[in-house]
Amino acid sequence: MEILNRSKKREDPSLIDELAQQELSRRKFLRFSGLVGASALVLGGTTLTGCKKDDNTDSGVNLGSGDVGVLNYAYALEQLEAAFYIQVVSNGSFSNNFSALEQEYIKDVRDHEIAHREFFKAALGSNAIQALEVNFTSIDFSNRNTVLNTAKTFEDLGVAAYNGAGKLLASPDYLTLAGKIVSVEARHAALFRDLISNGSFADLTSLQPLGADNSKGLDAALNPPDVLAAASAYITTKINASNLPTA
Repeated sequence: MEILNRSKKREDPSLIDELAQQELSRRKFLRFSGLVGASALVLGGTTLTGCKKDDNTDSGVNLGSGDVGVLNYAYALEQLEAAFYIQVVSNGSFSNNFSALEQEYIKDVRDHEIAHREFFKAALGSNAIQALEVNFTSIDFSNRNTVLNTAKTFEDLGVAAYNGAGKLLASPDYLTLAGKIVSVEARHAALFRDLISNGSFADLTSLQPLGADNSKGLDAALNPPDVLAAASAYITTKINASNLPTA
């Protein structure tokens, strides 16, 4: 099955030549990051079949088990991120709080997250969980600093979630996919840090309350229960992750 035909752009040698021959502005860097992420979306036409997740129960939307469960877990987080950036861009204060160039950056991030969300939905097919309900009433979208810090927190959480879930995947193809997407999420996190404080690049302050540390590197790795507990502040749909693999 072909997913996201626009990923064919990455096969255009002229794009690679342009990136190699010019100094990458942050704008081009983000666009290139998005294309790298889109390249992960084809994965040889692979889709998940024959591994039906459990039905939903009163205990919440069941993510399922095995690789289906892990990818549904990623799908849930991408739904949250996409919904957040859609609301950021549609808020009436967006053009006042951000310069024209910053607006382009954030719209790029929005488009990346929508692409990730739609990929997981298509790849999971009938195994995909439902569209989740979100609640952002605690976020002041008219405040620049609040938007940037929330974006940083969401991106840090996404990076930590992918890093922590990698060991749970049985399929090397899906592990490769997760590695490509997490690299895009990490670039998003670095962007928002830079918009908050130029040159700050990376730290884990937003994840320290969840027990994250960077004693072994710059990026954190968190297990699904910790990530979902943090995300539950914004996802109103109850999620049941009880069947996810733990090792």
